[in-house]
Amino acid sequence: MRSKIRKDNMPKPRPFLRSMRSACYFVLYAMLTACVGIADGVAASRILKVGPDQAFRRPSDAAGIARDGDVVEIAAGDYPGDVAVWRQNRLTLRGVGRGRAHLRAAGRSAEGKAIWVIKGRQTTVERIEFSGAAVPDGNGAGIRAEGEGLVIRDCHFHDNENGILGGAGDVLIEGTEFARNGAGDGRTHNLYIDRRVTRFTLRNSYSHHAKVGHNVKSRARENRIEYNRIMDESDGNASYAIDLPDGGIAYVIGNLIQQGPSTENATIVSYGAEGLLHPRNETYLVNNTTVNDAGNGTFLRIAPGTERAVAINNLFVGAGGIQGEYAGRNNLFLTDPKLMDRERFDYRLAAGSPAIDAGVDPGDPLRPVSQYVHPRRAATRPVLGPPDVGAYEFHR
Repeated sequence: MRSKIRKDNMPKPRPFLRSMRSACYFVLYAMLTACVGIADGVAASRILKVGPDQAFRRPSDAAGIARDGDVVEIAAGDYPGDVAVWRQNRLTLRGVGRGRAHLRAAGRSAEGKAIWVIKGRQTTVERIEFSGAAVPDGNGAGIRAEGEGLVIRDCHFHDNENGILGGAGDVLIEGTEFARNGAGDGRTHNLYIDRRVTRFTLRNSYSHHAKVGHNVKSRARENRIEYNRIMDESDGNASYAIDLPDGGIAYVIGNLIQQGPSTENATIVSYGAEGLLHPRNETYLVNNTTVNDAGNGTFLRIAPGTERAVAINNLFVGAGGIQGEYAGRNNLFLTDPKLMDRERFDYRLAAGSPAIDAGVDPGDPLRPVSQYVHPRRAATRPVLGPPDVGAYEFHR
């Protein structure tokens, strides 16, 4: 019969050994914590790699096993017919490598809605190309945004029924191109932001050639449309360049906005056309260059009842005026403002332009701090004496 060893008779470890044992326990705990991905009760992010030579061949393979907070890196190349629903929160979905990861719908859709349906909260999408989305109800999208919070950076949406459709909470789109989206029915657009969005920001982006629909449409409570190129160019047939049908707070600052000769609607920027449906309804147009290449039209239409409408330092080129009540300062309506190359849509000011030094400081938060650089970038707007009218400051 084995004798029991009493704990009291066990030799006690020396102080040095006790401290070493504690240190080892601490290191082991830290390693286990890192391995299971726990930090303050939140699972740490993983990087899931997608591509022909990776564990996940298609983005939809990663969508099925991703966890909250993961980063999904998608190798550049074509992914025809691959569609997905992303339900996780705080995802980063990022194209990597030379070129973009190109998701071609090829006749398929997720939930009958889009190439990607994003249901999770706080999702970021970077360097992805979406094309060809079409569904039976005619309202397909590159991305259908259903979760709160969405960031889109350096992406390309083209030849879909809608580029982006939906949204909730805050939506930020920057450095992104939208081209030739729309089913030709006037109800589908390059991008269409839902009323559930509290703040929509479109910055340093290029939206052009929407098919009959609008180049930018937003029902958000607050809109910040800053330093973009929004155009029909010579052959586009979009309706409004910018449509804010529900009113709200709108800051339209430092944009290049152009209506082409084949436009479907003579109004270029429309505010509140379907009613002022938000608690506050104010619009501010500051330092935009807006060019009308159609025979006639309206640069800006403001709905009756708008609480405040302000237009400062805008350069309006071609035929047209502003419809509705507004407070205006230092706006210029010109047929020949001396632009660098109007036919090629280079709207920088040439020497001798009457817009040089003709502006006024609009003050914060209306003062423009950037100016658009094609394609899809921005540069700091220089401060050179009195401000110039329009989207560009003249470089002497």
